[in-house]
Amino acid sequence: MSGHSKWSTIKHKKGRLDAKRGKIFSRCSKEITIAAKLGGGDLDMNPRLRTAVAAAKAVNMPHDNIDRAIKKGTGELPGVSYEEIVYEGYGPCGVGVIIEVLTDNKNRAASEVRSTLDKRGGNLANTGAVAWQFSKKGLIAVDKSKYDEDAIFLTVIEAGAENLETTDNVYEITTSVESFENVKKALEDAGIETTVAEITMLPSSSVKIENEKDAAALMRFIDAIEDLDDVQNVYANFDMDDELMEKVTE
Repeated sequence: MSGHSKWSTIKHKKGRLDAKRGKIFSRCSKEITIAAKLGGGDLDMNPRLRTAVAAAKAVNMPHDNIDRAIKKGTGELPGVSYEEIVYEGYGPCGVGVIIEVLTDNKNRAASEVRSTLDKRGGNLANTGAVAWQFSKKGLIAVDKSKYDEDAIFLTVIEAGAENLETTDNVYEITTSVESFENVKKALEDAGIETTVAEITMLPSSSVKIENEKDAAALMRFIDAIEDLDDVQNVYANFDMDDELMEKVTE
């Protein structure tokens, strides 16, 4: 999701998902399995797997679960075969959404996504109708209260970051997908802790949400999609200030 700041919406999204710990573990496990299947089980040689494992550790997923998911991907343990699918659509207020799915039954996934969008005031769109409004980027957040901006700036720019923005609480660092690992490692080597570090979809423009009724409808819409078992990620091109976001996600 994209809102008043990239970090503010990620924070709220993570807060809601953390309340559903079993679901977040399931999503992490699926991502680890498919990353290992596509690129092998060696973290040093597989950036996607490395990122997936880091995300799993960040939510305190047990090591045994992580190891099992990797082995299912490499074929060392029997496991389900997942397929990656991306759906595009629109939600309340004309907000564009990209829905990333990992499923073992694409007919079920398609039916559930379509039904949920229809029930919540949205609709599916043709491939490409929404995707052009987004770019795949690396996004890293660093706690503003702990570090000097100049030190952060020099570290990330030298490592290949595209941009650094200062918000009320964090420094938001944007990278290309190719530079993400280099920038993340440069921060780690400098002893700088990150609040979030992930590959995401950032919108080039956003729909401004300004009243509580529209905000509540939009968040119910996104929550309903995220609750689907096969859905891994939902990205939406809206802009909502932090106060309104807090009010409708309490």
